[in-house]
Amino acid sequence: MKYTDYSLSDHTKIKLYKQLLLPRLIEEKMLILLRQGKITKWFSGIGQEAISVGVTAALHPDEYLLPMHRNLGVFTTRGIPLSRLFSQWQGKANGFTKGRDRSFHFGSQEHKIIGMISHLGPQLGVADGIALANLLKKNKQVTAVFTGEGATSEGDFHEALNVASVWNLPVLFCIENNGYGLSTPTNEQFNCKDLADKGIGYGMESHCIDGNNILEVYTRVNALCSDLRENPRPVLLEFKTFRMRGHEEASGTKYVPQELLDTWEAKDPITNYEAFLLASNTLTADAIALLKAKMQQEIEDELQISYQEEDLPLVPEKELADVYAPFTYIEEAPNLTTENIRLVDAISQSLKQAMEKHGNLVLMGQDIADYGGVFKITEGFVAQFGKERVRNTPICESAIISAAMGLSINGMKAVVEMQFADFVSSGFNPIVNYLAKTHYRWAEKADVVIRMPCGAGVGAGPFHSQTNEAWFTKTPGLKVVYPAFPFDAKGLLATAINDPNPVLFFEHKALYRSLYQEVPTAYYTLPLGKAALLTKGTAITIVAYGAAVHWALEVLEERPEIHADLIDLRTLQPLDTETIYHSVKKTGKLIILQEDSLFGSLASEIAALVMEECFEFLDAPVQRVASLDTPIPFSKILEHNYLPKDRFLKALLALLAY
Repeated sequence: MKYTDYSLSDHTKIKLYKQLLLPRLIEEKMLILLRQGKITKWFSGIGQEAISVGVTAALHPDEYLLPMHRNLGVFTTRGIPLSRLFSQWQGKANGFTKGRDRSFHFGSQEHKIIGMISHLGPQLGVADGIALANLLKKNKQVTAVFTGEGATSEGDFHEALNVASVWNLPVLFCIENNGYGLSTPTNEQFNCKDLADKGIGYGMESHCIDGNNILEVYTRVNALCSDLRENPRPVLLEFKTFRMRGHEEASGTKYVPQELLDTWEAKDPITNYEAFLLASNTLTADAIALLKAKMQQEIEDELQISYQEEDLPLVPEKELADVYAPFTYIEEAPNLTTENIRLVDAISQSLKQAMEKHGNLVLMGQDIADYGGVFKITEGFVAQFGKERVRNTPICESAIISAAMGLSINGMKAVVEMQFADFVSSGFNPIVNYLAKTHYRWAEKADVVIRMPCGAGVGAGPFHSQTNEAWFTKTPGLKVVYPAFPFDAKGLLATAINDPNPVLFFEHKALYRSLYQEVPTAYYTLPLGKAALLTKGTAITIVAYGAAVHWALEVLEERPEIHADLIDLRTLQPLDTETIYHSVKKTGKLIILQEDSLFGSLASEIAALVMEECFEFLDAPVQRVASLDTPIPFSKILEHNYLPKDRFLKALLALLAY
């Protein structure tokens, strides 16, 4: 392997050697501990250290890095205490995830490192969001994100590159092309000469770099970073390297030809760099031996610290408490001046007033800028807030939701508009696996609201009419809000934006322009997790939300002899069970009306909760009324049959007569 001097000082060259050596020595120790059963799993980066170390050394300490499980050199070069890393790998409290996740599945804001999740793709979009925040802050910072050659086949890779290119984001997309995705060789994964060629389609600068040459990695990345800080743009880097051990240790390397292993072993980044330093008289053999002995002793000392740490105590209450980031609701009371406006206007007002209140709030979505969104909720926003904060996005829900997470990580707030709630399926993974789990895993908030125009009644068919809240009420870590009135929508959206947790905010399309209400003109908040009691009665409890609230109101207006407690849930997660239980204990009967289909729905969960908590107070079985368990049809006749509106009165009267 040929090393060029690159005009680096001996001090820099020795520093790079130390940074390169430490992760190798740690790995060698970890492989011993793995065989001894003292750690449970290990993803080896042996042979790839020059990439992690070189990239990290080129970035400033306050610039974000998003590594993966073969990037130990990122963590050590950033100076994370080894005892904390060792505790993390043993599932102890001094680690970063309190035993809730393993390996490098964690982040550290102190060290500006954002760790991976096993679903690799969202990492790239998160880097976009972090870089966007840097661009908006005008702080001239670069973000580097790592991925393997296998993940370049994922849709998230292409979405993230496209967004970064369209928005000119200062991101280094670092591909570690190490030959195999588990056992699948690169020639079975892609059909181009170099992965760097994939940047061409996105109008993106790209380079191939010898990933085993620490001086080349550091020098070229350092030069790129210096340029990107002044001239923001994304760059795709393909680092040519090889994975000398299995995908993880249990996998082995039997599928790799021995000749190939021998070829790459001769290119070992540490052995060759040592030879260069010795040949150039930068270090002596004795100095290298002394350095290795000192590092090995440090590793042993830090291991002893982690060994002496007691096993993680089980505190069940803490497990539940850590699912959500702490949020103290601050009431801002409605003003007395009101105007009669529609649901769509109330949401628009709330967004606009939140944008005025929070200078770090960014709106993202398809066609939301000059066009104002397909429902015109953000019409006129660009004139007031500018296109930097009201951003049209490409059609790539996964990357944009991931970018919203990146904005949150870098101190911003984000509201993402799904053009239709149905389309959120294209961004499902980052919601349920990244946003929802991040605080529980390593105490990082996800300050993101996703607006969800939803619902039937407009003849839009199976892909524009779903009310899909049950996809998310099931997932711990998400909050779900579903207002039925303009007053509630305005106040609840304001609170959702204030809340540092991820919120799915459902807005029924059929109510957008059909429903008016007197709504306070100024900014105000309403608490999440508090239902509204719309009517009072002693005969029966009706629980509903969204458009179903209005169907129930119509029935009660037409049949005034029915004396019912009608509860509008408003928030589905957290759920106001106290209000439901109190009413059921009074009336003895419960009927739940929803627009969603029946099986596995929120109605099913409420019915089960009431059976468990209020059984002795019930005078009849709990009744659920919901849409058919079919996709939503397009024809008005079929759609009307699908919805439960006409079936509700019959079920209500039967339950009253029970």
